[in-house]
Amino acid sequence: MKDVAESFPEVIPLETSSRPNSQGIQVAVTAFIVMFCTVGLTLWGLPYYYDFMVRQFGWTRSQVTSGNAVSKILFGPAFGFLAGWMVDRVGPRRVMMTGIVIASVALIGLGTISSLRMFYFFYVLNALGFLCGGPLPNQVLLAERFETSRGKAMAVAYLGIGVGGVSVPWISNFLVQNFGWQAALRSLGLIILVLAFPAAYFVKDATGDANLSRRASKRRVPISIALRTAPFYLLVAGSVFSVAAISGVQQNLKLFLVLDNHYTQVLAARFLSLIMAFSIVGRLAMGWLADRIHPRNVMILVYCLIGAAIPIIVLHQSPLSLYIFAAVFGIALGGDYLIISLVTAEIFSMELLGRLLSIILAAQGLAESGAPWIIGYIRDARGSYLPGFVVLDILAFAAVLTGLLLPKQKKTA
Repeated sequence: MKDVAESFPEVIPLETSSRPNSQGIQVAVTAFIVMFCTVGLTLWGLPYYYDFMVRQFGWTRSQVTSGNAVSKILFGPAFGFLAGWMVDRVGPRRVMMTGIVIASVALIGLGTISSLRMFYFFYVLNALGFLCGGPLPNQVLLAERFETSRGKAMAVAYLGIGVGGVSVPWISNFLVQNFGWQAALRSLGLIILVLAFPAAYFVKDATGDANLSRRASKRRVPISIALRTAPFYLLVAGSVFSVAAISGVQQNLKLFLVLDNHYTQVLAARFLSLIMAFSIVGRLAMGWLADRIHPRNVMILVYCLIGAAIPIIVLHQSPLSLYIFAAVFGIALGGDYLIISLVTAEIFSMELLGRLLSIILAAQGLAESGAPWIIGYIRDARGSYLPGFVVLDILAFAAVLTGLLLPKQKKTA
């Protein structure tokens, strides 16, 4: 395969000022709000409701964790490629607004279900909303605006996920206690629409000469250039392994705590919120590090933390060990989703970023949705989460290996 540094034509440099202007600040704030809603409230919020579905409808753990899997495995790749293609041609803003509306409708719909058929239907909409309104358009929007402070800008945006993840257990607990779990889901859908859509509507796509030239040149840079390099497949493999490990634990965690270990709803909400609070620390720390050392090294650190955290929850014997797990796992979670776009932008041409991220995020979507389903199935079959969590730990250290094999050099401009 070709060396990455030799593969790309000369690119037009971004604005390199370390001080963002007012439009740059607006972009970062918009990305924060949108990620708060479409990822923090949705992706990390929905697992809070799984145990209610198990109890009310008599569904199994594998069934309640299968909605995400079925939707993203069957439709995720096609949706992801389409979203990446649209972002590269019409800009991230329009795609983002569409995704916000779809994500809102999906949560409102999930708050009305009584059958698995409708559960799967609205989860398909949820997957489409995530791909169009989640990390993909936000990462491209930020990458077009920032270069020297790209890591900090991404960290600010991804703080939205952390703040949403911290908030959603308490928001959901309050809504469930007062209105029931289905009304709580419908309320979350309305919150997403009210907060995120206006923010995306009023932000502007990058319009500078360099960015316009870059977007026009995207049609001239074939994606096959990147697809012929080994680092691209290492990036995909590492991100798939790490996301599978994180999502497999996170989306089964409330089931593990409440149904298997008999924690109360309040204690479970407190613990899940604490994990997301530490994820904020992780996003800030890893974004700061990525601006100072090679993002590849930050990626390896994140993957090591994932591998170190899982045995703690498997072997936990006391509440103290759960808090240690929350700290280590939360910091790793915060860095994981942030780092992949930074490493991709570091190794490959900006002209290919939208299309490459669409492939990587589609692969992540398969892992993020499939792993919880498989772990839930193993729990139903074996009566314990231990075998499944051991598999996830092996995947985390496999991700470390792929990171070590990535090149250190920057792309040539």
